[in-house]
Amino acid sequence: MEQILTEQDMISDALSTEKQITELYASFVSEASCQILRNEITKIFTETQQLQFEVFNAMKARGWYSVKNTDQAAIQQAVQKFRQVMSGL
Repeated sequence: MEQILTEQDMISDALSTEKQITELYASFVSEASCQILRNEITKIFTETQQLQFEVFNAMKARGWYSVKNTDQAAIQQAVQKFRQVMSGL
């Protein structure tokens, strides 16, 4: 039996794939020892992040990816926690 993917299925798969690719490039950049290679992979990484963001926005615009708004206090709490972690490094 042939299964047909919906537009939502395809875009969701694209978003998942872009997220995975972004993670792989991030790892690759952090492990590259040649500066020229790091620069090239960083460019590709940035392009991949932009594609991921565009796919995310397409899903959000169609109502297929909901985002919860966060109040300013929660944002400040997260920033403070991050700063504490960074100061402990």
